Amino acid sequence: MVDQVTRLRPEPNGIHPDGIPPAAVEAPPLESFLNGLDDVDDPFSQRIEAWWERTKEAKANDLYYYFQPVDALEGPWVHTEGKRKLMFATYSYLGLISHPRIVSAAKAAADKYGTGTHGVRILGGTLDLHTEMERTIAEFARREEAIVYSSGYVTNLATVSTVVGRGDWVFSDRWNHASIVDGCLLARGKFARFRHNDMDDLERQLRRAPESAGKLVIADAVFSMDGDIFNLPAAHELCRRYNARLMLDEAHSIGVLGKTGHGIEEHFDMYGSIDLKMGTLSKAIPGIGGYIAGSKKLVTYLRHTARGFVFSAALPPSVAAAITEGFRVLEDEGTERNRVLLRNAKQFTSGLQAAGFDTGLTESPIVPIMVGTEERAFAMTKYCQDNGIFVLPVLPPAVKEGTARLRANVTAAHTTEDIEFALSVFIEAGRHIGVID
Repeated sequence: MVDQVTRLRPEPNGIHPDGIPPAAVEAPPLESFLNGLDDVDDPFSQRIEAWWERTKEAKANDLYYYFQPVDALEGPWVHTEGKRKLMFATYSYLGLISHPRIVSAAKAAADKYGTGTHGVRILGGTLDLHTEMERTIAEFARREEAIVYSSGYVTNLATVSTVVGRGDWVFSDRWNHASIVDGCLLARGKFARFRHNDMDDLERQLRRAPESAGKLVIADAVFSMDGDIFNLPAAHELCRRYNARLMLDEAHSIGVLGKTGHGIEEHFDMYGSIDLKMGTLSKAIPGIGGYIAGSKKLVTYLRHTARGFVFSAALPPSVAAAITEGFRVLEDEGTERNRVLLRNAKQFTSGLQAAGFDTGLTESPIVPIMVGTEERAFAMTKYCQDNGIFVLPVLPPAVKEGTARLRANVTAAHTTEDIEFALSVFIEAGRHIGVID
């Protein structure tokens, strides 16, 4: 073995021990390694192959619309691959992506601090921009303190798995986002799921837990696939009765629910009813990341023990500045933008329903257009994309078999004329594939 290693090591003068110059020793082509791995028939390869075949078939039939690169923005319209399309697959509910105040704040921060930081927040990565950002979020959420993670997914994963320990119980709505589910799976406590928005079933699950156990109930505020709203009043009452903590994911409710866009607590007029307020910073707020707002003691605990925070690099200065300014814009303009958003959502949903579409349980700008099968979802997506609407299908396993749908997201940036145009395309698409008459 020593001789083999020695023969592979170049001499100090750069000459190989066999007398061959390094440049003349050619490495095997990359394909030889890749082909060798692909030739192995094991469970890893079988799963990879199944997805490869699924995407290859969709592309061959001109039905694959994921990962379309947007190369220009024009209000709610986008330019992609040489075509102009009206965007209905966005999370920018308030249309703030190109807001001049937010863009200016990001540019100024990059000019002053550069493009990155010195590492993780707990060591050298914290800037005054980060503390200002977290203070602004805490004030917006009406909590003592806030902590910001590098993504919304990491926020749920790290927080749930940190808060829930051995002997604890965590209760999760069955329609919760994958990041919540993964956080529950990673936690060391007992993971129990209750039927979607079913408070009777939640109570049955709570009764199963030992009285002395720590208990955390967690749900989305607005559910991302169906657009319906969590029953906060009933859940809050159950949590108080059974001595459980309540955590809500406000990814799709900030900027959307409440007269001024402050979320589900404003919507139900129940400020202070949530123990751990989670939100994302890449939807109504046009940045990246996620946050938890709560008590100073809770946030201090998370800052020192949540692995997804402790071991992740700090947000870049431009992003932190954009987030801070985004919340300020939301405070200044949220009431009017929210009014327009809800008007647009009502116009769009009512138009679809009048045409005969099933829009599920939606109570928000997230509008599922239920078509049932994957084939119909692909066909309707193609018709819409070919006729100027950027929309995407949601397929199993993201949703249950038989519930494939197009998910259309309405924004405050859409005009009434945009909504009418979109309705005309969706209705023609529905008729074209036989979803509606």
